[in-house]
Parts: sequence; structure tokens; C-alpha cells
Amino acid sequence: MQITLRSDGREIKSHGDYAFPVLVSPERLDAYEMGSFACHWHPEIEFTLILTGEILYQVNDRTYHLKKGEGVFCNANMLHTGRHADSHDCTYLSVTVNPSLLYGYEASLLQTKFIQPVTENPLLPSASFSREVPWEREVLSHLDTIRQLWQEPPRSYELRLLTELYQIWILLFDHLDLDARPSSGDVRELERLRRIVTFIHGHYMEHISLEDISGCVNMCKSECCRLFKRNMNQPLFDYLLHYRIRQSIPLLVQGKDSITDISLQCGFSSPSYYTKLFRKFMGCTPREYTKSVHAKKQS
Repeated sequence: MQITLRSDGREIKSHGDYAFPVLVSPERLDAYEMGSFACHWHPEIEFTLILTGEILYQVNDRTYHLKKGEGVFCNANMLHTGRHADSHDCTYLSVTVNPSLLYGYEASLLQTKFIQPVTENPLLPSASFSREVPWEREVLSHLDTIRQLWQEPPRSYELRLLTELYQIWILLFDHLDLDARPSSGDVRELERLRRIVTFIHGHYMEHISLEDISGCVNMCKSECCRLFKRNMNQPLFDYLLHYRIRQSIPLLVQGKDSITDISLQCGFSSPSYYTKLFRKFMGCTPREYTKSVHAKKQS
């Protein structure tokens, strides 16, 4: 399994519906290829509560090592991804909310005074929650209440869920640094980062040069590389190669195309280079991976 993305990196998934735009969903890292979900963004805010195991959860340039009972907030429109912290699986609860659920209608007092100061500030991309800090412990308690409501929904489920979300938002609003004001440079850098990721997602199957990527954001090649590494904590072409490998996995599992065809479809210059990188990232060859997947399905 893998998250489905548009060419601009936005997740293609319904987070609730128009009538009640919130999605509460239990997840597990082992359900995703490579034990990680793809870097993506969406206009909704997202809260994550770790139920078992550990996860390395990254939002823009910040990586959190989260353990059972801890959590994280990912702000609207922020690039985020998650991967195994060790060899064990991690299960977690995701609560994905369209901010409109909290403020009601456009230009309302709730939107302009309490929601936008958080959701539209690129200097507030995320926040983690541990049981060591009293107000963070309260957030975790509310998230656990949401988990219980989802497991055994009462007749008043939607009202109770919204109440818990408001309690969480009050804690965030009271404790985050809302005095931080983003500069035009902060906003521009985030937009450039998203455009780079969008370009890679849209052209990974082609031969891509550094000149191509830097050209899509009108930057020199060296500064483009620095911007990406500064925000994503990995070299630009490492991300591209990882993404190509990730995109090849569903094709391998389907079994319709040869390894040569798959390698070319995913932008690799040769099947031998593809196999070499696949072994490096996955610890096995493409054929070995395909055999192991089919063996698991039959068992």
C-alpha cells in the first residue's frame, strides 16, 4: 500500500466529507511499502497518536522520534512523511481535520482570530506532544478520548468529537508561539520546496537533471540543492532515487511488466542500476522482493 498523490504532491484522499470534514483512522507503518508513507501534503491539519511501537515522523525539516503514547500535530499544507524508527511495526491513530470544521464559515471571528494565526503561519509547521509536559499530556488525553469515541461511537459521536478537537485547539492556541511572524522569504522558500517536490513527482519517470529541477524554481543549482537539504534533511537526488524505487514497487507486485520495463518506466537508465539501488534501499533484489510478497499473500 502507498499514499496516492496528485502531481503536485497533494494526497488524493477524502478526509471525511463536506457535511463533517474529519477522518479518524488507525494506521500501521508495515502496511506501506518500505515501511514508510510518501512525503505529501494536504490542506487539512492532522494529529497523530502513537499506539504501539516507534516512528520517525518528519514535517518539513523537523524529524520527531515518537514512541507509544506520544503524538504530533502537522499543520495545514506542510510536507510530511513517516518511517520505521527500528525493525518493529508502529501503529498509530490519525485525526485529519479540515480547519473549516472548527471555524464554521469564511471570515468568521473564529477563523480570523483563532484558526488562521496557526494554519497560515509557515513558522508553525508542527508540534510534538509528550507526557512530560502538562499541557501536552492534556492534548494526548483528548486524542485518546477521540480513539475511544471512534472505537465505540455514541449517538452524539460528532458532537463529542468536535468538543475534543476544540479542547485540543485551545491548548495549541494558548501554548504555541503565535507572535512569530513569517517573512516573505519564509513563505517563498516553502513554496519553492513544494514546487521541487511537485516537479520530482511529476517527472520521476523521465531523465531529470539538476538543471531541470533548479529551473522549475528559477534558482541556481547549488542553492536549489541547499534549499532542499535544509528543509528535507536529505540530498535532493537521494529523495529522487528513493521516490523512483517507491513508485516501482506497485509495478513489481502487479507482475505485468519485466524488471527492465519497470526500471525504464521509473526513470532508471538500466535494469542493473535499478537492481543495485533496489538492493541498497530494500535489502533484497526486485525479484526477491516480488517472491516474498507473493509468498505472504499465499500464506
